[in-house]
Amino acid sequence: MDTPVISQHTDFSGILRERESYASENDESVGNQINGWFDRLMLQCGWGVSPEIVLLLSVFFAVIVGGLVFVIQEDLLATSLAGMLGFLGPFLVAMFARGRRQQKMSQQLPPMIEELARAAKTGRSLENCLALVANDTPAPLGPEMQFCTRKLNLGLNIEDAMLDLPRRTGVVATSLLATALGVHRQNGGDLVKVLERLAETMRDRLQFQGRLRAATAASRATAVLMILLPPAILAFFIFRDPEYLTKLLQSTWGWRMTITAFFLEFIGAIFVWRILKGSEQS
Repeated sequence: MDTPVISQHTDFSGILRERESYASENDESVGNQINGWFDRLMLQCGWGVSPEIVLLLSVFFAVIVGGLVFVIQEDLLATSLAGMLGFLGPFLVAMFARGRRQQKMSQQLPPMIEELARAAKTGRSLENCLALVANDTPAPLGPEMQFCTRKLNLGLNIEDAMLDLPRRTGVVATSLLATALGVHRQNGGDLVKVLERLAETMRDRLQFQGRLRAATAASRATAVLMILLPPAILAFFIFRDPEYLTKLLQSTWGWRMTITAFFLEFIGAIFVWRILKGSEQS
């Protein structure tokens, strides 16, 4: 006689499963910070694939692009640069996907919070309101809210269920929502009024960010052009004369100036990216 066993419920699968990560806790080294950035990128881009797959794709594109350039140019330096660009390709695509996903979630948050306030007016419990709104909210915000409601079904409180939402989404406004719900759970108060004010604040913040992007569009375009122009000029000279880079690197001052230019270009790109990122977050 077979002993009956408990079957796995699909709604709870994956909640307590350990996520693949490369970063270690209590490690402030540069390498661990890079690993942490990669873990957050894979979690927030919404692809739902293993980090190993992205690394394999990066190696694959590095080999393909580098091999293609080597066949055309037969230059080791150009091949190395092309392989590096091919390796960074999937990461750039993931960063673009994360930005689009975060932008959509930021636009979905105010209507979702207003819907949560209307659900709270009916007298339902906060857990039931969250479950109702999570099921009605489309992707990409809807699945993240459903993940939180499944934690509530497992017996976690509001604070613990919403704790991981800002890290999973990378949207700063979600931390405000999690804090507001946690404070209401502990201290009580008029939840409807709090949610309505929070939705209004988030909508005003989105409008201000839109005006800021419109006002700084020319400056951001100029910054991106300044970053892309030197590699584009180098690619043009290499395409016109395949021996251009080889001749340049044959002299001592040539390879020194080339390495210095690449280093300064990299530092400048980091500064521009941090300035643009800081203006968006502020």
